[in-house]
Amino acid sequence: MSEIKVRIKRLPKSAGLDLPRPASSGSSGVDLVACVEGEVVLAPGDIRLIPTGICVEIPQNFEAQVRPRSGLALKNGVTVLNTPGTIDSDYRGEVGVIMVNLGKLPFSVRRGERIAQMVFAQVCQPVFEEAESLEDTKRGEGGFGHSGL
Repeated sequence: MSEIKVRIKRLPKSAGLDLPRPASSGSSGVDLVACVEGEVVLAPGDIRLIPTGICVEIPQNFEAQVRPRSGLALKNGVTVLNTPGTIDSDYRGEVGVIMVNLGKLPFSVRRGERIAQMVFAQVCQPVFEEAESLEDTKRGEGGFGHSGL
């Protein structure tokens, strides 16, 4: 697995919390933890921005993607809205996680709890070239559901 250097700044309110780290040697992402005081309760249907207490300096030509944790989604119906959430390389503010409770019961987000994962990916900037027409393909303009079930 290749590596990139990402500088991280811990905000004072995150004292005592774990910095992002992979759960295992084969993990593609690092875990983000909630930096809340006590707990935040998400009632069914609630959407909340949960702070992480960290800021990151992502190298140019990379992004960080904030993604749900599968266990929270499966067991509790809690996921990350705007998935994947993109953190651009020029953003220097606190990383936040937009969480939504799609489950049937209230869900408590507690300080230090792993709430999402962050995956780093290389990006490229497109150079658009305006054209009168585009090359034909077998699919053509077939959109949502065009290939059946």
